[in-house]
Amino acid sequence: MSQRRLALVTLGCARNEVDSEELAARLSAGGWSVGTDATGADVVVVNTCGFVADAKQESIDTLLAAADGGAKVVATGCMAERYGKELADTLPEAHAVLGFDHYPDIAATIDAVARGEKVDSHQPRDRRTLLPLTPAQRQVKRADVSLPGHAPAHLRVSRQRLDKGPVAALKLASGCDRRCAFCAIPSFRGAFVSRPPEEVLAEAEWLAGTGVRELVLVSENSTSYGKDLGDPRALDKLLPQLAATTGIVRVRVSYLQPAETRPALIETIATTPGVAPYFDLSFQHSSEPVLRRMRRFGNTARFLDLLEMARAYAPEAGARSNVIVGFPGETRADVTELAGFLTAARLDAIGVFGYSDEDGTEAAGMTGKVSPTTVRRRVERMTELADSLCAQRAEDRVGTEVDVLVDAIESGVIEGRAAHQAPEIDGSTTLRGALAGDLRVGDLVRAKVTASDGVDLVAEPVEIVSKAPS
Repeated sequence: MSQRRLALVTLGCARNEVDSEELAARLSAGGWSVGTDATGADVVVVNTCGFVADAKQESIDTLLAAADGGAKVVATGCMAERYGKELADTLPEAHAVLGFDHYPDIAATIDAVARGEKVDSHQPRDRRTLLPLTPAQRQVKRADVSLPGHAPAHLRVSRQRLDKGPVAALKLASGCDRRCAFCAIPSFRGAFVSRPPEEVLAEAEWLAGTGVRELVLVSENSTSYGKDLGDPRALDKLLPQLAATTGIVRVRVSYLQPAETRPALIETIATTPGVAPYFDLSFQHSSEPVLRRMRRFGNTARFLDLLEMARAYAPEAGARSNVIVGFPGETRADVTELAGFLTAARLDAIGVFGYSDEDGTEAAGMTGKVSPTTVRRRVERMTELADSLCAQRAEDRVGTEVDVLVDAIESGVIEGRAAHQAPEIDGSTTLRGALAGDLRVGDLVRAKVTASDGVDLVAEPVEIVSKAPS
């Protein structure tokens, strides 16, 4: 009898990718053959995203497309956790809608779905209530709560890699304690819980053993790492240890909260060998009145000082951010200030999002709503500015040297990423020149930038810094 086939389709952020690989390990242990191609699969599990309206629509479209293929379809992930039975009632094409509490027994649950049995839909609840309010008390309780991609060590649950490339996300923590007015994530991802350093280091070694060369550290808020471990400098200490992992040539930190980014952490990221001098700072805006309504802190001057501090340690440091325009109460003067900040910030990548009401958020009930037409106009204006600024920043790198990790070689085209380019979101570097023919996926190469195209670079290899294992 042939093994049952299951396809795991992952939407959304790198955190979801980690969650999917944990699910894959559990499902494989339960007798399923797990891959990512839905063609001919008996069951398709869609790990959904539920962050904003566009992501939710993509999740629904993906579920519907999977149902058209004739497989049993199961919704998991953030949208399933957030809406549960409501999603199940409006989307009968899904044979089951499973929340995070289903993950520990996911194989048995999928077995039941495959047999045609009815599985009760997930009933949403505020996951912030599942752990103690005081961060220091959460570690003893975390084993009692399902934290996706965050399995306690005693369960011996590993990951099964679904992507065999040289880069992998590594989860530092789950959840968030911040209460940004526009964000619903804490309600369905729960309170902030760090993974103990020994767990993170052990997984890093395992990933390196599978051929990973770059680790991308992910969480909802990486700057909070260690606060529930009694050590606010835990990330400063962990980064050099991760960079020393045999086989790992680069460690990248993502999801930094500007209000919590301390000078010591900036110095660690900018100066530690093997750690990318890369600052993924979630500014969201720069006008102080808008930020206060967002329940966030900072302003244009403080954010520019933060970037200047990083560049004082590493002049060519990479920096990216996301901004929201059209937040309730935003004025034309606020938009002008944001444009001025972005112009002065010299960011390598900027994501521009238009505000939209999200269920259960404080902002959804605010007055002073900006009309949808104005939001769209502001998004267009800011996106055009962002594209121009980021292209200029890339052009400024022409003539400099960058360290490029080779990600892919297809039809003779060698693609990689410099230290300021995170996977999938920040552009890439094409390598051309005499040494290019000697390169393999996973090599770390020093190269001189010869041209730019938007945020993408073209560079000529100068030397191979570290060759990928054979």
